[in-house]
Amino acid sequence: MKKQSLQNFLRTLGPGLLFASTAIGVSHLVQSTRAGSEYGFALLWAIVAANVLKFPFFEYGSRYASATGESLIDGYRKMGRAYLWAYALITASTMFFVTAAVGAVTAGFMHQLFGLEGLIDVKVTTLILFIICLLILYFGRYKALDRLIKVIGTVLLISTLIAVISTLWRGPVQGEFKFFDAGVLDLSSPAFPFLIALMGWMPTAVDLSAWNSLWTIARQKESGYKASLKDTLREFNFGYWLSALLSPCFMILGAYLVFGSGKSLPSGSAAFAASIIQLYTESIGDWSQLIIGAAAFSIMFGTSIGVFDGYARSANRVFTLLQKKSDSKIASRSQSYRWVLVIVGFGALLIIFQFSNSLRALVDLATAISFVVAPFIAIANFRLVLGLKPEARPPRAMRFLSYLGIAFLSGFSLIYLYSLWL
Repeated sequence: MKKQSLQNFLRTLGPGLLFASTAIGVSHLVQSTRAGSEYGFALLWAIVAANVLKFPFFEYGSRYASATGESLIDGYRKMGRAYLWAYALITASTMFFVTAAVGAVTAGFMHQLFGLEGLIDVKVTTLILFIICLLILYFGRYKALDRLIKVIGTVLLISTLIAVISTLWRGPVQGEFKFFDAGVLDLSSPAFPFLIALMGWMPTAVDLSAWNSLWTIARQKESGYKASLKDTLREFNFGYWLSALLSPCFMILGAYLVFGSGKSLPSGSAAFAASIIQLYTESIGDWSQLIIGAAAFSIMFGTSIGVFDGYARSANRVFTLLQKKSDSKIASRSQSYRWVLVIVGFGALLIIFQFSNSLRALVDLATAISFVVAPFIAIANFRLVLGLKPEARPPRAMRFLSYLGIAFLSGFSLIYLYSLWL
């Protein structure tokens, strides 16, 4: 990369890393590890397919924001108020479950890292976590989020790569792996709902693509630098494919260290976090327990903050457009952003208390809901970028991949809905 290109990349760096941090959270630490521990490499194809076939619809968030200076949510409004209301309904129906799932996992790692087991209940830890997240966003907004992610993402990346290399060096506890098992496609099998849940947040939910556009605009305002479309897409692609390459790494940890050993990952958030940390320490060494615990909590903490910020920004933008208020008026009294933070936190806490120690059930429900609504968002994003100026439209290969992605998401969503009636 030329010196000027590198400088432009660094000035643009931020939204792609925020996306990677949000993606690496539950989908990688929880779902990929579970997939490896329970099925070996039989679901590797699903992880690869989801990462590749969802890519265009996330990229379109950054593409649209760079080309128009507006978010995807503004684009939905231009397509018609019905699209904006549909997005608002999707956001309202998913934000509590998504935030609850992310918060429960993060609280589990926080519980382990700070040795809170036996001192306070994990629900109290969750409450403390949410208060910290709300305070950071209430006063810091994008600048604090951007700086935080760049540090903790690097720590987890290095520790994960070390753990995977060490695990591969030691070898698996089970020597034989299948790379495809037709049983997971059996609609009556418990493996099929997990397959949908795995793909639902791999790398993350498609409806979160609007956050890319919001973060891209926020980064430009914070840095004062208007990046070119090429630089914006280069930065997003870096974050996206970094998260995509890491997803099989967590599967390797689960497959090599748990699959075939007779052990299983527990359902409770604190116990699950302890098991994940143990996977790392088994491959690296007991000396790394504190480092790994801090890294895992940090990336989940970044995910939690990203989820709170993303939902607050998107809901705030929807509210602005529905109320037909000017941006300057909203900016001068952005109380709706802060109110959404509180509402999302309160609703997520209620769901966490309802599911109690059933972390798996909560995560699977949240991810399945995200997968079912994905086709609508994918189609809307595709229509928006096709309406851009010719030089900003996606190339032919990306358009072809978009059609494949829409068929993939729509097909599996319909099959999953059909399976619920069986």
